[in-house]
Parts: sequence; C-alpha cells; structure tokens
Amino acid sequence: MCLCVDAAFRDLKQSAIHLTCTMRTADQEISNIDPGWKWDHSYLQLPALFFTRVRPTPVERPHTVILNRPLAQSLGLDPAALETGATLFAGNELPHGAAPIAQAYAGHQFGHFTSLGDGRAILLGEHLSPGGQRFDIQLKGSGRTPYSRGGDGRAALGPMLREYIISEAMHALGIPTTRSLAVVATGEEVIRQEMLPGAILTRVAASHIRVGTFQHAAALDDSAALRALADYTRQRHFPELGHSETPHYDFFQAVMERQAALIAQWLHVGFIHGVMNTDNMALSGETIDYGPCAFMDDYEPETVFSSIDRQGRYAYSSQPQIARWNLARLAETLLPLFHEDRKIAVDLANEALGTFESRFQGHWLRGMRSKLGLCTAESEDAALIQELLDWMHRSHLDFTNTFRTLSDAAAMAEPTFVDMDFLTWHGKWTDRLTRQPQSLVEAAQTMAAHNPVVIPRNHKVEEALSAAVTGDLSVMHRLLEVLATPYAATAPAEYTAPPPAGSARYQTFCGT
Repeated sequence: MCLCVDAAFRDLKQSAIHLTCTMRTADQEISNIDPGWKWDHSYLQLPALFFTRVRPTPVERPHTVILNRPLAQSLGLDPAALETGATLFAGNELPHGAAPIAQAYAGHQFGHFTSLGDGRAILLGEHLSPGGQRFDIQLKGSGRTPYSRGGDGRAALGPMLREYIISEAMHALGIPTTRSLAVVATGEEVIRQEMLPGAILTRVAASHIRVGTFQHAAALDDSAALRALADYTRQRHFPELGHSETPHYDFFQAVMERQAALIAQWLHVGFIHGVMNTDNMALSGETIDYGPCAFMDDYEPETVFSSIDRQGRYAYSSQPQIARWNLARLAETLLPLFHEDRKIAVDLANEALGTFESRFQGHWLRGMRSKLGLCTAESEDAALIQELLDWMHRSHLDFTNTFRTLSDAAAMAEPTFVDMDFLTWHGKWTDRLTRQPQSLVEAAQTMAAHNPVVIPRNHKVEEALSAAVTGDLSVMHRLLEVLATPYAATAPAEYTAPPPAGSARYQTFCGT
C-alpha cells in the first residue's frame, strides 16, 4: 500500500467521465411550507464540471417517519412547519429558493480509481443558520442522476434509519459528523436482494466536498477548476488561512490535522467506518456515509464488519493508515498548487504527509490519557495504555464497558478484575495516578467524561431497525433517547450489555 506521493503521479485522465447532461423530470411545484429556509448557493459559483442541475424524482405516497426537531431548531427552522413537510423531504415539492444539483466527484474504492458522483443524492442548496454557519441540505435516495451508473437512485428505509441513528449517536458522543434532519418513507419499494420499503434521508453537512471531488478535477486535467475548488474549500472551511503566504500547502496541512483528530476520536469509542474510500473522506473533517459502519464490542484490533471488506482493508486498527493513504491521494491532486516545479511539489507533499503519524498519535494519546484519567503527560504513558489494550485483547473484553468500569474511583483504588496481568497493570496505573496533582475523584470525573456508558450496540440498532420497518417506531425512539446522553450513568442495562453469548458474527451491508 503506497502511503507517500510519488513523482510518477498516475494519469487518471483515461478513467475520467465528465457528465454534463441535465436530467429532465416533471417540474416540481414550489412548496408552500416555509420553516425559515435561508438559501445560498456558493457551490454553484464553481466550474460546471463539479455538478449537474437535476431535480428529485417524485415518489408515490411520502410520509414522514422521523423528524429531528432539535436539529431543526439549531438550524433556525420551525419544527412545527416541518412536521407537514413530507412532500418537501421526498423531493415532490421544492423549497422556495432551492437550486437542486447532483455533485460530481471521483474516488478510490478499495484502492481502485473510478469516476463517481451523486448517484442517488441531490443537494438542494446551502442553508445559512442564525449564527451564520453554512450547511448543505441534501436528499439521499431521491432518484436517478447522471451519475447513477445504472443504479435506481433510491434507498431503502432500513439503511436510511440506520444513518439517522448512528449519525445522531456520533453527534452526542462529540464526534464531528454529518447529521440527519428527517427520514421519509416513499410508499414505493426498492429492489435489493429482496423487495424493501423505500425511503429518503435529509442529510445536513458542513459540506459534501470530498477528497474525490479534487480527484475529479485532477483526472480531467483542469488546473483552473482545481485551483477554484481549492480556493473555495479553503475559504469555506479554513477561513483562518486567508492571509497565508502558502495557502494551498497550509490548506492541505489543515485538512490533515482535522482528519488525524477525527480518526483518533473514532478509535476512542471503537467506531469502524467500514468504507473509507476517498469519496467518503470529507474535507470539512466530518464523518460522512454510514453504510457498513458499526461499533466494536470485544476489543479486537482487526475487527471488520463490512460484508464487502473481505481483505480487512478498513479494519478498526487500519483506519489511521487508510486516512494517510487517502490524504496522499489528495496531495497528488494538489501538487500543481504546491509549487510549479513538480519535484519540489512532491517533496513538499511528502514532507507534510510525514507529519500525519505524529499528528494522529498526538490526538490518540491525549484522548486515551483522558480515558484513563491521566491529566498530565509522561513519556511512558503510551506503553501503559498499550499494555492495557493488549490485555483486553487477550482477555476478549468489551472495549466500552472495560473503560467505563475503570472510570469509577473505587476501581482505581481496588482492582476490578482478578487476573495477574491486570493486577500488574493496575499497580502501574495507580502509581501513575499518584504522580499527578489531581485527586482520584478528579481523575474519575475526567474518565467519566471521556468513556461513554452507551454506544449504538449493533444488536440494539438491528432490533430498532427490524421493528421500524414493520411500523413499530417505539424501539427506535427509545434507543435514540438513550443514545442522546451517552455519558449518563443512568443508562438502562439492556443498552450497555454486549450481544448475547453465542450470537452470530455481525455483518453490515452498503444498502446500495
């Protein structure tokens, strides 16, 4: 696996497909529902190769399955008005001021480059919140686009509710993520391995600009478009770099920093993305695309859940290396902007990429120190942490519950597990805790704030989805209620327990 930029940057032009057609559908009516949208369309100022104007395909009998009222309120929208917005969330009607497009991008999928684009998603535009923040509002599952590549452009209810649940759980855990505003059922069925009820998700994101968006411009060898995209993305997500003397190089370093922090946060809670293709790495630093993702139960570094990841490319412990690989692909596209001399540009890219490991380790170590109540830094902390993880691995212990058990002040004073290896480690840990000025109670408070009681346990998520697709939403609503306060010590035991002994190996699927 190549992790650095090579001077022999691959020529992707033969793989690029530039689709400029506009799909025609029946003209949608403009919705008379006005919850307070404040639309802007800065992305449309980019060259036309980055998008195609296209309207959603209307559905038969849309009805709202779930509306995220707290998110609506934070966006400055009126939840009461949105309660009647099924036709809007389905794309049957368009909000006044929307300018729907499908975005074009490319990507390395499991290491293989291909041209992609929004094959089943349509961006309505950018909404400006009361605080002046800019958010993409996207309909996912809204019908075919020029980038559908033979697909139906639709989505099933189960995967859309899954994205709603997991993305809201990630938000509650404090991890940067796209969010879900609503899910509507379409009243139609989609064909996968079986007939499934269709649905459309309304996704909210800081933006949908991906590593693959830059790869698209590079593959078309359009230097003007590439520069325009880089300038736009930098100004939108990293305005602090406005006066930089080396703006594109500093932009790349800022993207690396956000990705290093994000991946470390994933590892802190046992999250496995499952499909870390370059088109699923958002330059905003948000987690995006919740297809085959899942949370680890027993600590096993090589855990893979995705049914299509047969080689373990995107295993739990491989995610930092894959992030670096993806960032190397981004660096390849930015070479012309780093320096006009290609050799100097490659050297600059490799110099920057060489810092990723230390960036990630810094974020990971700080988070792991907090999970163990270590409020100061010592040189042997990394070894102490790894010793605990190795013991957890050998003992097949639950990742989340083990750390939460250690978060109790009493557990710091008296060993919780009767095991010689653990007792040895516990002695080192308690000695380490005494060498910092914070009391055990203060250390326990730090741990409680960084070790969730509940995560979206895979079997509980499946339980909620199974009930929801048959019309019983109560199981999902109860799960969402518990996941909204993941650090609360009052979580019901059924949501903190790992899957029952003897359960079949859990697998996830893409949903396309």
